[in-house]
Amino acid sequence: MKFLALIPAFNEEATVGEVVRVCQAAPSVLRVLVVSDGSTDHTAQEARKQGAHVIELPLNQGKDRALQAGIEAVYADYLVLVDADLIGLQPRHLEALIEPIRMKKADTTVGFFTKGRWMTDWAQSLTPFLNGQRVIPRTVWIEAISSSLGVGFGVETVLERYIHKKGLNVVRVPLAGVTQRRKEEKLGFWRGFRYRLRMYRQILVVLWRR
Repeated sequence: MKFLALIPAFNEEATVGEVVRVCQAAPSVLRVLVVSDGSTDHTAQEARKQGAHVIELPLNQGKDRALQAGIEAVYADYLVLVDADLIGLQPRHLEALIEPIRMKKADTTVGFFTKGRWMTDWAQSLTPFLNGQRVIPRTVWIEAISSSLGVGFGVETVLERYIHKKGLNVVRVPLAGVTQRRKEEKLGFWRGFRYRLRMYRQILVVLWRR
């Protein structure tokens, strides 16, 4: 089994280097690929410093299209999807996501945050399906997403629906101590708040679809 760590990133210079370093240190991860989704900061440079392969998209295209660009560029049996803004991620978290698949106890896995920042844990308890830390077969992405590009941050919702529809065996893995930088921390309150609203809007559009 070949596992590729795939990290979509838009202006995440503050955290992407450490996330890449952790992915590189995970024994089961064969390769780390960062897709800089139209970033205007040093996201690509910070990722390369830690040894990641980097694709730079000229314009921001959304999370799903950034992931698609990475999947088209590199082959792997399984995709280890990792967000670029994580705090507290350790190699053991990635191994915990991969192990049920390696042991053939799951078709796919998804993480959930616990014992981190209270706001992240609270949000995760309300919407447990909204977590970008996943391991999926490449074929699942192709069947679930490739023909439905344009959902942006709704990509996790599309994946959840596909997994449920197909009856795939999914194992939910606790990621103790892992959290994310909030949009308001990265962009300032009002800009971050508007960005968050855009993210929720993309998710709601998918939820309202039949």
